[in-house]
Amino acid sequence: MVRAMIVALMLSGAGVAAWAQAGAAAVPFLLISPDARASGMGEAGVAIADNVNAIFWNPGGLGFLTNRQIALSFSRWLPQFNADLFYSYVTAGQYLPQVDGTVAVNFILMNLGEFVRTDNLGNVLGTFRSNEFALGVSYGTLVADDIGAGVQLRFIRSNLAPAAAGESVAGVGTSGGFDLGLLWRPSRLEIAGFDLGRRLSLGLNLQNIGPKMTYRNEADPLPTNLRLGMGIQAVRDEFNDLKLAVDIAKLMVRRDSLGSDALPTSLVTAWRNPGVELAMGMEYWYQQTVALRLGYFTEPSRLGNRRFITFGAGVRYDMFTLDFNYINTIEENHPLAGTMRFSLLIDLGSTAE
Repeated sequence: MVRAMIVALMLSGAGVAAWAQAGAAAVPFLLISPDARASGMGEAGVAIADNVNAIFWNPGGLGFLTNRQIALSFSRWLPQFNADLFYSYVTAGQYLPQVDGTVAVNFILMNLGEFVRTDNLGNVLGTFRSNEFALGVSYGTLVADDIGAGVQLRFIRSNLAPAAAGESVAGVGTSGGFDLGLLWRPSRLEIAGFDLGRRLSLGLNLQNIGPKMTYRNEADPLPTNLRLGMGIQAVRDEFNDLKLAVDIAKLMVRRDSLGSDALPTSLVTAWRNPGVELAMGMEYWYQQTVALRLGYFTEPSRLGNRRFITFGAGVRYDMFTLDFNYINTIEENHPLAGTMRFSLLIDLGSTAE
């Protein structure tokens, strides 16, 4: 019953999506943060994009990457629904001297579970499974000594339901999109007597720019999203490493009773929508071996009223880093309550000459 409602919402493009910031866009799974590290920091990662997961948070961060890395992530999604929903993610990237930058690929799968098909009289006609996935390729390089720029191209497929009896059109949509990212990590910067060189980072990421997704002759925009972030390394010595991060995000989709604005118009009209998301977090490493994380995420009620605290931990051994995070929602019985993510980062070493 619950899964059927989710599919119905997606097919109609109406209502508030169960796990996205607003129901104004299709394929909201593209906004789910994949890695347990940034998720443990309240989902603040635009300016902390220092590994291959930058392909999601800020492809500009790939410009600073010189290693070959692989990242895996898995989460049982919306556990309060007790439904067969799960989110999985894999990405791999490598610095290539031939192109003076890092090339990365990733694959995201959102499994929506199994559904029972019935006719108008309630007779069971069989079952079907629903899923959504995206395949992306990204490139990042340094455009200056302290500025990284990157782009990601993505193919998106949403398989919500096969064609009903007597119909020729299935609940399936296909689209494509791209992301643009910039990351600035000044090597020399002094403000009010404080040396912030190699400690401060500022990031920007414009995600999911592309044509609308069409289901059964109804088109919904992609969840185009603007993220801005700041990170600072507050403590750095032989044993301790403390980072602080803050992100703000704005859904660049404008929709009313007459429909939704198309790109690039929505990049201007979306500013009429009230409010932004706010994410903030901290990460502490001891001897670069054990990490603890804490974060907070909030948004206005008109955007979905998500508010939660995140807790996270990580452990690093040799080339492996295992991360975990847990969401504690402010409201009781919230669909995100108790959500856990597990992610693994494998660092295979430098490929720079």
